Amino acid sequence: MSVKLKQLIADTQSAYRSDPDSARATFRSSSRLTEGFRSEVSIRQHRLAADEPAALGGADSGPNPVELILAALGSCQEITYRAYATALGIPLDSVAVELSGDIDLRGFFAVDDTVRSGFQNIRGTVNIESSASAADLQKLRSVVDAHCPVLDMLANKVPVSLELSIKSKAAA
Repeated sequence: MSVKLKQLIADTQSAYRSDPDSARATFRSSSRLTEGFRSEVSIRQHRLAADEPAALGGADSGPNPVELILAALGSCQEITYRAYATALGIPLDSVAVELSGDIDLRGFFAVDDTVRSGFQNIRGTVNIESSASAADLQKLRSVVDAHCPVLDMLANKVPVSLELSIKSKAAA
């Protein structure tokens, strides 16, 4: 797999260097609140549920949205480590990420307007098994942290615009 993956990465880099406009991509998801706090999420052909734990009023039928953020960061780090280890020829037997995020729920529940609604901090550990030198693994870490899309989105402000579309149900 690593030979094919290395070639795929090299070919993709070459294509994007010669035609930068072809590198632009749009990803999409859609979701619908179904009952209580449960949302059904559709991403391409994939379906998943998001819900709150019972302690926060949900039925605990899936991870909650902030847990999905942690999962997105962890899996993106793992994928980015694999891609760059392969591209750089650095042996990587395994990579796993453990993350924790702290939230003060007074922000979400509008108890204190000075408390932000999202994570106050995220911390974690990237666990690697590799026969590479410490210097090569530090180089890999630097490259991964510079190019991991989800880490970039969490570390840097991303413009977000949400429109409100209202469908009125007129009384008969």
